[in-house]
Amino acid sequence: MIFIDINQERVPVLGLGTFSLKGQACRTSVTDAISIGYRHIDTAKMYDNEEDVGHGIKDAAIDRDDLFVTTKIWHTDLTQSGITAGLEDSLQKLQLDYVNLTLIHWPSDDMNLKECLETLMELQQQSKTRLIGVSNFPASLVKEARAIAPVICNQVEYHPYLRQSSVLNVVREHGMMLTAYCPIAKGEVLQDQNLIDLGEKYGKSPTQITLRWLVQQENVAAIPKASSHEHRAENLDIFDFSLTDEEMNHIHSLSKNHRLINPEFAPVWDD
Repeated sequence: MIFIDINQERVPVLGLGTFSLKGQACRTSVTDAISIGYRHIDTAKMYDNEEDVGHGIKDAAIDRDDLFVTTKIWHTDLTQSGITAGLEDSLQKLQLDYVNLTLIHWPSDDMNLKECLETLMELQQQSKTRLIGVSNFPASLVKEARAIAPVICNQVEYHPYLRQSSVLNVVREHGMMLTAYCPIAKGEVLQDQNLIDLGEKYGKSPTQITLRWLVQQENVAAIPKASSHEHRAENLDIFDFSLTDEEMNHIHSLSKNHRLINPEFAPVWDD
């Protein structure tokens, strides 16, 4: 496993995304992922599965210090009381004393960003969360957030068909990281002949080529969801090869501003 070292925390570049996983399937997925080597688990209040994730972690019987856990505060809870109560509820459901990273899940037009981030910093000082960050923030808003608080992450949709140049430039400029969700574009990479051809060269699948492309970039992590043991194992098997600079650039060239996640409350994007 490769790590991103940031603010005295080691973040595994590959994690398990748990969006849409619930019940026993979620619990089993988390336990199995940890058993085969995952050390980064991503959840959120909105996923309505934190209790299942918590049981999965407990079943894995792993040393807490060896696991990096992220959760998120939903955009309708972005007040001082909403954030505080939200994280307390998340910790209770996860059966954890702290999470490694707490994110603002989406920005809100009526949020007081300074108050939100100051609340997260207070929770950080109380050791309820080790790190704080944001998700789905355009580059301009990341700059604004970073001027207020030591946010270390922006979690956004990122895959070969969606260029995130502005966000990448900003997070790197400020020593932050980008966590990519929807990293295989909801399976679209499986049909891409460019990625199929590269996979044949390395003996890897298009999914593995895509994930390798992501984590080989500076300060980029990826959190693919995988509901089967086979896919979880496949996603993890990307650390025994490297793409050339030419191949990395070729995958970058596939971008076509193809955004898959864009709810009505989304901000105005930079790219």
